[in-house]
Amino acid sequence: MKTALPIASIHSTIRPYCPRLLRPAHALAWLLALSWVGSWSFVPQASAAAADQQESRAPAEALRRWQDRRFGMFIHYGPVSLKGAEISWSRAGERRDRQETITNGIPAAAYDQLYLQFNPTKFNAREWVAIAKRAGMKYIVFTTKHHDGFVMFDSQFTDYKITRSPFQRDLFGELAQACHEAGLSLGFYYSPPDWHHPDFFTTNHARYVEYLHSQVRELLTKYGQVDELWFDGTGGTNLPETWGNTELFPMIRALQPQVVMNKRCGGWGDFDTPEQTIGRFQDNCPWETCMTICNQWAWKPEDTMKSLKECVGVLVRCAGGDGNLLFNVGPMPTGEIEPRQAKRLRQMGQWLASCGEAVYATRGGPYLPSAWAVSTRKGHTIYLHVLDWPRGKSSIRIPAPGAKVTSATLLTGGALRLKRTDQAIEISIPPRFRQEIDTIVALQVDKPVADLPLLTLDGRKSVPVIASSASCVHPGDSEWVAAKAFDGDPTSRWATPGGTHSAWIQADFAKPEEVAGLSMSEACGKRIEAFTVEAWVDGAWKAVAAGTTVGEALRLDFPRVRAQKMRISISQASEGPTLWEVNFLTPGL
Repeated sequence: MKTALPIASIHSTIRPYCPRLLRPAHALAWLLALSWVGSWSFVPQASAAAADQQESRAPAEALRRWQDRRFGMFIHYGPVSLKGAEISWSRAGERRDRQETITNGIPAAAYDQLYLQFNPTKFNAREWVAIAKRAGMKYIVFTTKHHDGFVMFDSQFTDYKITRSPFQRDLFGELAQACHEAGLSLGFYYSPPDWHHPDFFTTNHARYVEYLHSQVRELLTKYGQVDELWFDGTGGTNLPETWGNTELFPMIRALQPQVVMNKRCGGWGDFDTPEQTIGRFQDNCPWETCMTICNQWAWKPEDTMKSLKECVGVLVRCAGGDGNLLFNVGPMPTGEIEPRQAKRLRQMGQWLASCGEAVYATRGGPYLPSAWAVSTRKGHTIYLHVLDWPRGKSSIRIPAPGAKVTSATLLTGGALRLKRTDQAIEISIPPRFRQEIDTIVALQVDKPVADLPLLTLDGRKSVPVIASSASCVHPGDSEWVAAKAFDGDPTSRWATPGGTHSAWIQADFAKPEEVAGLSMSEACGKRIEAFTVEAWVDGAWKAVAAGTTVGEALRLDFPRVRAQKMRISISQASEGPTLWEVNFLTPGL
């Protein structure tokens, strides 16, 4: 069967993938690069892919259950653990989908033979599951096939698999059974790219796609209920057509209706996956940070491990941003999880045993994350997580939450004093009751917390923008206009044409407003190198602040100014500037 890729839509399909914002010529180059995949045809017709994508999404109740779990274990494992090197990325050789050949690393011929020495005789699936449960984790996601193509389950479609190694057992099958027995939710990682398969990105790519679909079907039919499917396609070739999504996703949904999927298979799926970073606050689309407990995904001897404060901080900040945490361990060649990693996970579990009510089944907010605190909420309770007590302050003052605070207690133990006004609440906690890892204040309110508006902890509000403009906009359609930077949607953005090195974006208010700062989030890496914040004062633009890099989350304060128009003038950028969100902020409490 031939899958048609509509020429009219390929540009809009490819562009959103960072770090490159592809121009039409680049998109055409990708189209031509892909056109040699013999079983595909490219025709100028409308596509039903958007409808197919919508129909393939998980039921709302399944997503809610997944979000309630909040904390899961990611496991990257395979024969490469024998070398202590990174999984897949340490394999030298050709990567046809990326149009590159790697010369550094383990030669492909040697890497691909490692499985003949792989015999993790100390592997015990029940022990892995017990470690996850002691950590307070509610689910496990295991790498069944990474980019290196080695299969960690007993697939009938390849001999390059765990059951052909000296180990000879279906490792994933044993892990799946142990998860089901222990009541732990099961998920699997499966990489669409496969740098080992002979048909991958050749004239026989359609045959590879059939192989991919067949293995996903095996995983969904042989191992019981699966609650999470974690794909890992990347780059400009990661398109729905590359993997046959119009056939793949309906098959998945028919076999396991409840499964939730990430968006790394041609952009389709249910949730976003920030990698090795904590996601921004986002309550309009589920997300899950994937992060390593050390530095490397696969096991590495004496790899630097995160402290307990760092580990708990990552988990709490994910929950405060309304996201999950998938925390990775890389087992040793013996099949054991490294004892020091198991100990750190056990310490996290001990913390969750007393503080888990402020993490599990919560939603982020109503206070937006800050450098020193985040908040979670459920029922009639707001949990304020003070991760770093503000220096030199005996108390903290935050805006009133939009509901009457009926009581306040320290979930982490001890006493506090609470002062209330209509505009703010002030919380005083003696130093002896402040926790190094997380001091949790539980605020009981008189209405469901899900109904409360989002607030900043310093009481600042975003000034409403009624009109916007920019010096230039990426050509195409309304997808990249200036208004996208002021729409409150963290998944849309303003973008400039490729090759742009200076630009400005402007916000207009309904009336003159007091402005004393801004928050700004840059897409596609750190392209901006110099910028100025300007206010329209007395008929002219006046510089009120300046900066260099922006990155994923910039907060910039400046002396208050009264203006009806504000502008960000970017004077230097390495490539076309593009911003997710810009918020001009009022003075704080």
